[in-house]
Amino acid sequence: MSSQFLLPDLGEGLNEAEIVSWLVAPGDMIAIDQVVVEVESAKSVVELPSPYAGRVERLHGNVGDIIQKGSPLITVASDLPVAVGTDAPDVVPGTALRDAEPVTGSGAVLVGYGTTESTVRLKRPEGGRFGRRATEPAPAIAGTLLDPERHSPVVSPLVRMQAKQHGIDATQLAGTGPGSLVLRSDVDVAIAALESSLANTAPTSAPVALAGDERIPMSGMRKLIAQRLSTSRSTIPEATIWLDVDATELFAAKDRLQRSTGERFGLTALLARFVVAGLAEYPILNSSVDGAAGEIIRHGSIGLGLAAQTSRGLMVPVIHDAGSLTTRQLRDRVAEVVAHSEKGDYPAAQLSGGTFTLNNYGAFGVDGSTPIINYPEVAMLGIGRMIDRPWVVDGELAVRKVVTLSFVFDHRVCDGDVASGFLTFVARCVEEPLTLLSTV
Repeated sequence: MSSQFLLPDLGEGLNEAEIVSWLVAPGDMIAIDQVVVEVESAKSVVELPSPYAGRVERLHGNVGDIIQKGSPLITVASDLPVAVGTDAPDVVPGTALRDAEPVTGSGAVLVGYGTTESTVRLKRPEGGRFGRRATEPAPAIAGTLLDPERHSPVVSPLVRMQAKQHGIDATQLAGTGPGSLVLRSDVDVAIAALESSLANTAPTSAPVALAGDERIPMSGMRKLIAQRLSTSRSTIPEATIWLDVDATELFAAKDRLQRSTGERFGLTALLARFVVAGLAEYPILNSSVDGAAGEIIRHGSIGLGLAAQTSRGLMVPVIHDAGSLTTRQLRDRVAEVVAHSEKGDYPAAQLSGGTFTLNNYGAFGVDGSTPIINYPEVAMLGIGRMIDRPWVVDGELAVRKVVTLSFVFDHRVCDGDVASGFLTFVARCVEEPLTLLSTV
C-alpha cells in the first residue's frame, strides 16, 4: 500500500512553499518522523518529517519547484511494518519483522496527519539522517577540505543552502561544531578556499566579460518582500520629512545609564523607548487603513517592528505590546531580535502583528532615506548614521554627534502637523534623553 505525504498547512495563511533540498531519494527506507525535505515558505525554511514509514517510491518535485498546500510531496510504499528507532534491525524487502517493538505514533504532528500510521521498527537509511546521497562531483578546493568519504552532520538548512549555492556538499566538510557538526563558519572557509583556488587557476590576462543575462526567480521570502513593497507603494500616498538632530546628550545619557545600573543599554533600545513614547502622544500613527470600509483602525497595542537585514532578506520582527514594556524590558527584547538577525530564524508569530516600524539604516553607512512603509502600517521612522559634525551650540561652533531622523507617513491618515509633531517629539527625546530615561 502506498501513502502520499501532502504539503501540510504551514500556518500564517501560507499556501505554497519552495523545495529547498531533498534529504531522501527514491528507494530509501524511511521511518516515521524522519525529516525528508526542506521547504521555504514566505516566512521561514522548514524541515518536514514524514508521517509515514516505508520505502520512498517517488519525489513529487525537484529542488526549486513551488508546491501548493495539499499537493503531494512524496509517495511512500508502506507495505512493510515500520516504526521509529535508531537501533532498528535490518529489514529484508518483502519480509516482516516478528518481534517488532510497538510505538505510540509520530511525535512530529503535522496539520492534517494522524500519529498512529505504523507500529514496528524499520531499518534506518544508510548513514542515518545525515547520510550522504549521491551528488554531483564536488569542486576541487585547496587544502582538500572536502572528503567524499566523510559524513559530517549538518543540522542548519541555511548552512546546507549556502554550501549548495557554491556547489559544495556540506557533509564532506570537517565540522568544527559538537560531534563534528558543520557550522556556517566551516562553509565560509570552504567557499573562501574555493574562490581562492579558482582565482589562482584563472588566466591572468583574460578580459573581464559578463556571461550574459541570467533569470533569477523570485521565490520564498524575496517574493513576499516584493509583493508587500509593491502593494505599499501602489496603495499608500506616502510623504517623507526629515530632521538633523544633535545626539551628543544621547550618548552621554547611555554612558551614565550604564554606569549607574551596571547594565548595557544600546542606542537602538533607547530610540525604541522614544518611539513608543511618541506613539502614545500621537496614537493615530499606530494605525492601519481598511480601504474597503473607508476606516482608519487605530490599534490599542503597539507592535514595534525592527527592520532587520538577514541572510534570507529584509525581515521585520515585531516586539509585541511594546507600550507596556519598561526601558530595560525593551532593551532585552531588542537584544533577542538582534541575536536572530544573522540567520533570520524568527518564529512566524514574531513576523506578524506589527503596527509601526523603526528602521536603523545608519548601520549601512547612510545619512537618510525615503523608505517604503511596511504595509499595512501607516508610518516608519528611519535612523541615519550618527557622526561628528560641526554644530552651533550657544552661538559657538562645536563638534557634536549628529543624526538625521527621517519619517515617512501615510497622508490618508494624518497631515504634516501630526507627522512633524511626532518627529520633533522624538528629536527632543534624543537631544534631552534623561527626562524620559529617568526610570528604566
